Amino acid sequence: MTSFSRRDLFKFGGAAAMGVAGVSMLGACTPSQPSADKDAKAVAAVSDGTLPFFVKPDPITDFADTKDYDVVVIGAGAAGVPAAISAFQAGAKVALLQKEATAISQGNTCDSIILDGTAPGGVEAVVSLVNADCCHLSDRDQVRLWAYNSGEALKWLWDIGTKAGCQMVDSTAKWTSNIGTIDGYDVSYFAFDFGPKPYNTGNGMRDIADWAESQGVEIFYSTPAVQLAQDDSGAVTGVIAEGEGGNILFNAAKGVIVATGDYENNDEMMAYYEPDMVNIYRKEQNKTGDGQRMMVWAGGCMEDACGSKVQHDFDAGPGSMADMPFLAVKNDGTRFCNEARCEMAVMGNFLKSEDDQGWYTQVFDSNYMTDAEGWPGVALPPEAMASYMPEVEGEKTGVYESLINTFSADTLEELGEKLGLTDVDAFVQTVKRYNELAKKGIDEDMGKPAKFLKPIEQPPFYGIHRHIGLSTIIHGVNVNADMQVLDKDGQPIEGLFAIGNCAGNFFGSPDYPMTIPGLSLGRAHTQGYVVGRAVANK
Repeated sequence: MTSFSRRDLFKFGGAAAMGVAGVSMLGACTPSQPSADKDAKAVAAVSDGTLPFFVKPDPITDFADTKDYDVVVIGAGAAGVPAAISAFQAGAKVALLQKEATAISQGNTCDSIILDGTAPGGVEAVVSLVNADCCHLSDRDQVRLWAYNSGEALKWLWDIGTKAGCQMVDSTAKWTSNIGTIDGYDVSYFAFDFGPKPYNTGNGMRDIADWAESQGVEIFYSTPAVQLAQDDSGAVTGVIAEGEGGNILFNAAKGVIVATGDYENNDEMMAYYEPDMVNIYRKEQNKTGDGQRMMVWAGGCMEDACGSKVQHDFDAGPGSMADMPFLAVKNDGTRFCNEARCEMAVMGNFLKSEDDQGWYTQVFDSNYMTDAEGWPGVALPPEAMASYMPEVEGEKTGVYESLINTFSADTLEELGEKLGLTDVDAFVQTVKRYNELAKKGIDEDMGKPAKFLKPIEQPPFYGIHRHIGLSTIIHGVNVNADMQVLDKDGQPIEGLFAIGNCAGNFFGSPDYPMTIPGLSLGRAHTQGYVVGRAVANK
């Protein structure tokens, strides 16, 4: 298959089609034995060099029904729903398969680059920033797919969301005000939220999927895909799914797009790839790595790097204050990091123990609005903070009431009790020590810059008790710049594409970077828009 052109500014394919830059293909299909510190269950499960969850089942040959389509998309989420609509609008006959009874997605914010408002060199500066944030493990051409197509894609999705009656808020200023200049280049963004909360991207995808059905996209809910169909050459020709009356073969004349999400609820895969997450709670359900397994059975290979962990808590308190370098303490009341060097995206790395389980608290006093001037993020005034405080009566807007977890008190002892800290005396001593450092203007304990050292002396005192949870593992199969799934030799498997969290090589870093807020959903929406249209036009 030849590479397809997206925009004159950036042509996909070429060298990238020969293999993924920076990704070794050796051992990717039959991974070597895990290191000694891997979970014992996973180590014992490895047999003859083959991981149990990737043992290929016998091909299914008995079908209760056969259906013919141009494009079949697996997974009705943030990537799959846009892919199905994009392919349909390009003239293809499309089937969208979903194992759940409804479309499923999470989160709120998606982000994009507006090319016309960005200085020459600005797009590549953002691509380099993302690559650096990912420890230089991401494939540059994959990031470019998002960078050069995202503005068009998200404006397209906004228009569709408007037609579908979605709740959407332009959040460009809220999320991108701190990244308008990257390495001296001016960059223009467009970001929006499906919201405000409790409405989220899942609600948005459900509303858009309903609209898509009304336009003619055929969606098969409660129809889980179980295998990919292949011809004698290994090309993927369709999808086998479970229907009420038996197995259904969905033929795909132009291609299959897999958009099934992550594997955080597959205990075996998590034990092998992410053993350090054993004490971090998983926010989602039924994310069992179906797409990754089907694609490996068809000849694909998991990317060598373990998945990027998306860990955060935007709901206990204002998300715009999550990266503010207030004093942070564990549940035992002790300080544990240089808060100016440890944004929320990496906080979970300090809190993996059975005792910690992802819990920590941001602590500040009633001077916080003045103290936080010029800090990253946006501080909400006390009247707006009330929505995040379960003890304050009144209507709670823009929040999930079951998750809000912010408290205030007139004494540190009372605050510690409200927060449920296990050692309130230690907490009081931690604040006392922090105040001493603030008055010196020298952080002798952690080295935080003096401009972020603000004493905690003026009541009422505040604590945002955040609980880091795992939202997603972004870890999938190797793909090229056209999102074609690659085999063990780095060659594309004809007819097979992967997008969203089951596709590899976009991040590759241990932790999902939040420098560009909404990048994960922006990437998923953009890949769906670009790949759906491209496969339909084959």
